Amino acid sequence: MNLTTQCARCGAEHTVEVPQSVNASADPERKEQVRSGALFTWTCPHCGTVGLLRFPFLYHDPAEHLMLVLTDAPLGAEGLPEGYTGRLVRSAGDLIEKIKIFDAGLDDITIEMCKFVTCQELKKDVAMKFVRTDGADAEMTFTYPEKGQMEMVAVGFNVYEDCAGILRRNPHIRDAAQGLVCIDQAWLGRFFK
Repeated sequence: MNLTTQCARCGAEHTVEVPQSVNASADPERKEQVRSGALFTWTCPHCGTVGLLRFPFLYHDPAEHLMLVLTDAPLGAEGLPEGYTGRLVRSAGDLIEKIKIFDAGLDDITIEMCKFVTCQELKKDVAMKFVRTDGADAEMTFTYPEKGQMEMVAVGFNVYEDCAGILRRNPHIRDAAQGLVCIDQAWLGRFFK
């Protein structure tokens, strides 16, 4: 797909060719471009400024039964293959975070719960992002913006286990995540008013 974009610095307009999807199992090189964010950047040939691209994109990992759809458009869940996890994401950053969560073998609903609990513990109302986990029983690292910088916080894996327990005791939360759903803090907040 060809995308027309304009440089934020010099104003030059350019056409950039972007893919509409990736099969992560069949194309690990393209998967890495998505995971690193490189697929969503371009460099202006006039002035060298690096800019962000925004376009609809489908991330499909048949080995993991995972479909992630990057779009601003409202979508239904019709046509999602049986046994698949489907998620809507609204930004390239959200897409990258979901890939990192699923690549780590973690559940995104539980991670959202961990972010909610961590924000409560820190007494902060910030948009946390999952960065990584170090081993099965190690810490999880989250990042969040504060005073113009990105801060990091490490959380013990016991928080993940506790949040998974909360979700097991409240199956209606997981039931609401069927189909193609945008699982984020706003979605989770509906259950904790």
